Amino acid sequence: MSKQTTLNATHRAAGAKMVDFGGWDMPLNYGSQLEEHHAVRRAAGMFDVSHMTAVDMRGARCREFLRHLLANSVDKLKKPGKALYSCMLNERGGVIDDLITYHVSDDYFRTVVNAATRDKDLPWLQRQAAPFGVAITERPDLAMIAVQGPEARAKVLPLVATADRERVEKLGRFFCATDVHGLAGAPWFVARTGYTGEDGFEIHVANEHAVELWQALAAAGVHPAGLGARDTLRLEAGMNLYGQDMDEDITPWEGGLAWTVALDAGRDFIGRAALEQQKASGVPREMIGVVMDDKGVLRHGQRVATDKGDGVILSGIFSPTLGKAIAFARVPAGARENLRVDIRGRELPLRAVKYPFVRDGKPCEGINV
Repeated sequence: MSKQTTLNATHRAAGAKMVDFGGWDMPLNYGSQLEEHHAVRRAAGMFDVSHMTAVDMRGARCREFLRHLLANSVDKLKKPGKALYSCMLNERGGVIDDLITYHVSDDYFRTVVNAATRDKDLPWLQRQAAPFGVAITERPDLAMIAVQGPEARAKVLPLVATADRERVEKLGRFFCATDVHGLAGAPWFVARTGYTGEDGFEIHVANEHAVELWQALAAAGVHPAGLGARDTLRLEAGMNLYGQDMDEDITPWEGGLAWTVALDAGRDFIGRAALEQQKASGVPREMIGVVMDDKGVLRHGQRVATDKGDGVILSGIFSPTLGKAIAFARVPAGARENLRVDIRGRELPLRAVKYPFVRDGKPCEGINV
């Protein structure tokens, strides 16, 4: 039986279409997925992301542990409040999970892992943390609500206690604030992060306060949005999805995540040797963005023909903002010209483009809508 977030009954009361996602009963949409997508791009939308798992890491050697665990360098988190996106790798350099880690204090960090990877992530974290004396604590008592869009921050700020409002208002991108007092004095963990390409906040709040917060946001005009809109938004924004765009057999070099790897001197993180070996011998395949100008939809698993050999469509959607099909594709290294996708036996041309596909609600350069 699927697990339920504390907001499950609220979603159902709103008429949400519910689906299983990573073992959780989650809203796919509340009616029109297209309207939900456009609400986030043009105003503000909110997502229940409580199926993801917040994990607290505490200990005097916490930073040392994270230097070993993450492919990105935790040394970039120079002061409390900063956040870091990184991959957590296996010894082969494959991606166990991608996650955001928040620097709360020098002996306290928080990370958020994906719902579908929780059952493997937690034992891995426990095992890797043990030699450093770092305590790993799952936080099932917390709900998480993401409020995203150009009006998102303006909708959230009036719900913050007056004494904390300026601190939240001045929060920079990829920063967090702890012990923020929200509705009825409930403590919030607020991060200026998200998965849509839009500005906004991700709010961690105790389960018993989640329904009140959701209802207050709805009353303020924030549009509820489900997994469907979250997927089209994140792909337009050029953001990877674990399990489709990368997994334990895909390295960051092959998954379009080279920017998240820090080969800083003197840091022997898990998977580093494999990454260095692959880089030295030549990465055989890479992830690119593609656009299909013909009618049709690009879907996961479709074959991509290139002059260098076959590739495959990873994440693919019909973009509501662009009005055409876009996708990530994994292709042989250097393949950019004469790309074709096989759709039911017909090969249709694809254009290789740089992603993100959409920024600030508008097509990025080179998309040519």
